[in-house]
Amino acid sequence: MFALRSLRRRSAEAGREDFAARVCAELADDLPDEDLTQDLDDCLDRYELGSKPRCEEVEYLEMVQDAIDRIERGC
Repeated sequence: MFALRSLRRRSAEAGREDFAARVCAELADDLPDEDLTQDLDDCLDRYELGSKPRCEEVEYLEMVQDAIDRIERGC
């Protein structure tokens, strides 16, 4: 029984990791490489306000936050 629960847990974790990778890949398709790091939270933490034109800045920040939210929700 323990082995089955462990297998299910690993399978669920792999599914979440696959989903997160897909979300990041979609985001990478829409943004230049220099705008992304492996950790999306790091992208927001390191972002310097005013480093892009205002309309691009708002769009970039919304896209990254949306990707983070999608990963957290799992959908």
